Order: sequence, then C-alpha cells, then structure tokens
Amino acid sequence: MRKWWWKILGAVLLIYTAFQGLAGIVPRQPILNETIRNVYFHVPMWFAMMTLMSASMVFSIKYLRKGNIDDDIYAMSFAHIAILFGMLGFLTGMVWGNFTWGDPLPKDPKLIAVEIGLLIYSAYFVLRGSFDDEQKKARLSAVYNVFAFATFMPLVWILPRLTDSLHPGNGGNPAFGRYDMDNQMRMVFYPAIIGWILLAVWITSLKIRTELLIYKKQEI
Repeated sequence: MRKWWWKILGAVLLIYTAFQGLAGIVPRQPILNETIRNVYFHVPMWFAMMTLMSASMVFSIKYLRKGNIDDDIYAMSFAHIAILFGMLGFLTGMVWGNFTWGDPLPKDPKLIAVEIGLLIYSAYFVLRGSFDDEQKKARLSAVYNVFAFATFMPLVWILPRLTDSLHPGNGGNPAFGRYDMDNQMRMVFYPAIIGWILLAVWITSLKIRTELLIYKKQEI
C-alpha cells in the first residue's frame, strides 16, 4: 500500500476531475461558455509536461556527472512521456481554440513557440537514434536535453508575454485566475493539476521499467 498510495490518489483525483469537468458548475462567460471546462484538462496537461521535462533534465545532468546509464534511461523515459502529454495538451488546445477563436491553429506567438519547442524535443529522439554506441548516445543526448530544456521554457513562457497573444496571461491579456475562474473552479483545477502530474509520473514509471528490462536483456 505504501508504494501504491500516490497512484490511487492520482486515479481518484482524475475521476473527480472528469466528473466535475463534464457535469460540474462553471461560470457563464462570454465567448468561452462551456468550453472553459477544458481548463481542467488542457492546462494541467501542460503542467504535467513541464514536470516531466524538468525531471528529464535533472536525470540528464545526473548522467553527465556520474555516467550511470540508468540515469540516461530515466531521462529518456521522462522526455518521451513529456512529449506525449505535450501533444495531448496541444490537441486539447486546438479543440478549445476552434470553438473560442474560430481557428484551431491561429497565428499566435505562443502556439508557434510551442510547435517549435516540441520539435526541439522531438529532435532529441532523432539524435538518440543516430548512434549505436550506448555511452556516446547517452552523453550527447544528455547535453542536448539540457539545451532543449533551457530553450523550451523561455520560448514558451517568456517570449509570448512580450508580444500580442490570444492566450490568457500573455501579451497583456488577463489570466484565467483573474476574471474567469471562480473559487468553485479552483477546487477542481488544482486537484486536476496534481492528478494529471501523478498520472504522467505513473506512465513514466512503467516506461522506465520496460526500458530497463530491454537494456538488461540486450546486455545479457
């Protein structure tokens, strides 16, 4: 039970999020209307992605310091699932944008930055596939992963704030928390963030176990 409590917590929080997201009471805001429910899914997925990217970067640094191949496997697995949640966040954002902005992919600085950022992280896996030597692959991938993280965060979270943007909280627009999200929504939004992060870590743990088994099998 000690090893499973956080998985049970994540499942409970996501069930709660799904129920409230589909049937809970939300503010009746102009333009947004019922689409504001997507804030329980779209935004927490980005939080989960950033958490995994941060963990991936930490394990890449650990590998560069100690040279333990397990750290490289951890870094790769966290990055892999981070991209998955990034794509889910991007798709839910497209659906939301289609209803609120009339276009799933408007020419918005933040969207363009996210697309570039995801491509940068996708190149991480292309780089890994370019080498057969495990140590060389792990070393170069770790360096690139640190670079990707250092590029992605300013690209997505700083640059869009310096220009006009459709996204709340960017380009002078007020964030959701200021006008659109009431206290009742916060009671769902914050648990949703925790739930999606725990799910992302859970999936990553399964990915890590699989990759470690594959590596040990190859070594044998």
